[in-house]
Amino acid sequence: MGWYYDWKPYVPVAERRRKAMKKMEALRKKGVDVQPVNIDGRKIAKTFWGEAWCDHLESFSDYENRLPRGRTYVRNGSVCHLAIAQGKIEAKVSGSELYNLRIEIKTLPAKKWKAVKQRCSGHIGSLLELIQGRLSGQVMEVVTDRQNGLFPLPGEMSFHCDCPDWAQMCKHVAAVLYGVGARLDEKPELLFKLRGVKHEELIAADAEAALSAATAKGKSKQLAASELSDVFGIELDTGNGGQPLPSTSSKKPTKPARKPAKGKRKTAAVNKRAEAPKSTGRAGKKTAKKTAKKAVKKKAAAPRAVEAEILSETADAAVA
Repeated sequence: MGWYYDWKPYVPVAERRRKAMKKMEALRKKGVDVQPVNIDGRKIAKTFWGEAWCDHLESFSDYENRLPRGRTYVRNGSVCHLAIAQGKIEAKVSGSELYNLRIEIKTLPAKKWKAVKQRCSGHIGSLLELIQGRLSGQVMEVVTDRQNGLFPLPGEMSFHCDCPDWAQMCKHVAAVLYGVGARLDEKPELLFKLRGVKHEELIAADAEAALSAATAKGKSKQLAASELSDVFGIELDTGNGGQPLPSTSSKKPTKPARKPAKGKRKTAAVNKRAEAPKSTGRAGKKTAKKTAKKAVKKKAAAPRAVEAEILSETADAAVA
């Protein structure tokens, strides 16, 4: 008994691409946002995120038979359209016909995402470092971990292609998965979108951990004046804009005031100054001193005035 296989005639790659481009141009005119995957050279991915994605795919033996054909398809420009959204990838691949694909990927479980944030905490410098893949070795191990990282496991993915191939992963699906790696070269944040998490949360958790560590370190060194007030139940006046008071051990001992010499008589100026009201401060002492000097001068000038008056009367009597 013979078998009959209805093989379609072979169509050159250039002819297939020409027909596919014509169809994609018609879709573009209808308002469809066409996003083709263009590979420059033989290497599919060139950055940290793209290479990590491709390495993750190739680590599963279930896919090793189909992946080589997928690499060929994505390199020759057969992936005419690839769009990444939360939990799904939609694409169009040029084969004997233009095939439609949908890959569904489960979002990252909340518990798993929380663990990733905790393990990366304190090791990411900035959002720019995260996007550019300039990460420490520890963070790279976390995000690329086969079981607990950001990349999906085979059981978290389901494939749908309208080609006649019966395999779970056809060559068109493999081409799209490699196309995701190329897309992550351009927009690595799409990986977080695909898994249903926000990459900004990874930076926020990292900054919060750094701030908590800095605050704890500062509090361990010294207590602020307000905290001392709460502890001892008193109000402290630092006199230094709320800064902690300096240590009293650094103060120099004050010299005792000199005692007045014994046996010295007090002059009239000293007696006058003693009778004057006491004043405090340097300005008060200067005022009292000036007042005493004026009193002494006035007392010394009094006998001279009396003597001048007697001489004036004697002269007037002689003239008369």
